[in-house]
Amino acid sequence: MSTYTTYDQVGKAESVSDVITNITPSDTPFHSMIKDEKVAARTFSWLEDSLDAAGANAQVEGADAAMATLTDAVERSNTTQIMSKAFQVSATADAIKSYGRAKETAYQLGKALKSLKKDVEFALVGSDQAAVTGSGSVARKMATVSQQITNTTASADGVLNEANILTAGQAAFNAGSDPSVLMIRPADAQTIAGYTSAAGRNREVGASKTLVNVVDLLVTPYGEYKVVLNRHQLTDRAFLIDPSMFKTATLRPFTRTLLAKNGDSDKHYCVGEMSVKHKNFADSQMITGLT
Repeated sequence: MSTYTTYDQVGKAESVSDVITNITPSDTPFHSMIKDEKVAARTFSWLEDSLDAAGANAQVEGADAAMATLTDAVERSNTTQIMSKAFQVSATADAIKSYGRAKETAYQLGKALKSLKKDVEFALVGSDQAAVTGSGSVARKMATVSQQITNTTASADGVLNEANILTAGQAAFNAGSDPSVLMIRPADAQTIAGYTSAAGRNREVGASKTLVNVVDLLVTPYGEYKVVLNRHQLTDRAFLIDPSMFKTATLRPFTRTLLAKNGDSDKHYCVGEMSVKHKNFADSQMITGLT
């Protein structure tokens, strides 16, 4: 007599995990560390100024006052950029029972908003893009952070070495800037971790037998810099920045609109309009030429 097994059985229930795993990174370090302000036009402006350089100042007793040459403040501007994600879900897809989500629309909306968050981070620090005014047929584009930092330190050998960071830190200090964050691409985390093995430095392995091979804070003669990894930033740059000197500029916050219905499905449109502002272009530093 043959044995009846599951290979012969009809109507077996499926075994599907009720969890959807998504490992795509959605962190946005730069956007998360700066504040936001509201703007009221697609092109917005701000002013920056500076004091005269320090110098010898000795006057003859009783001399007439010599009038200084006054300089105007510098006007800076940027353009807002529209970013959007659209998706369409059938009524049936929302009605059926599915694994890992209660409603397909809610799940897809969450994915769209996270994708937009990544697009915002890329628009801020992931490209070296000049402002584009735009037209009825050309999309407006913001000037990215890299376009709003005047002072740079070039790496001669393509490596983010300590000398580069100290040079950038000194230049920032001399300019009056107070950077507190060194934002780097992930590959440079290993380079910075290697600073601990330089000649004359010791690495301590405690009783826990744990070897710590990471640098989270660089203490330099010019300030303390928190090391922040950013998956989305330009791959040939490192940013030595003061987050308080940057702001996102929001013309329209991201919202979802339900588009006109013309069938057995719903169309969803997520859209927002924003830009970025560096209060003074002479603040902060970029280290360029990394490979």
